Amino acid sequence: MIKLESELQGKRTYFGEMTDHSKSFGFTLGGAWEYHAGYFDTVLWRESGETIYVRLPFNVVKGMLDHRNALIEFEQPYIIKHVVHIGLDRDADSLLAATGFAQFQEPVDRDGYIEDKSKWELAGKEMIDCVLNAVPFHRT
Repeated sequence: MIKLESELQGKRTYFGEMTDHSKSFGFTLGGAWEYHAGYFDTVLWRESGETIYVRLPFNVVKGMLDHRNALIEFEQPYIIKHVVHIGLDRDADSLLAATGFAQFQEPVDRDGYIEDKSKWELAGKEMIDCVLNAVPFHRT
């Protein structure tokens, strides 16, 4: 994991505005969200089961996350690398995956080693700058 220093940390916006304005940069709400916290992810690079993401964690300050008017505040963004197994699983869940009932595979390594950290740090900061320039932020 590479923690990123950014002006995004501490900024507030509404969940709906963030969702609308960050789609063009590939950001989606991460699957492990809760009503009081979550994160937006976008892929910086993907190859052969390895994926490098920039992750924008946030807390819900007012409201609940499943509503567009929930006010969110960003925490420190970071870069993370997931490594997944490529190929068919040979365990009890493999039938579910093969038939389409298991949509996602657990990463083999949720925080894989990231080579050339300065390259990914720069790419992550550039993506965050896109968000800072596109999303309306609020003082509320």
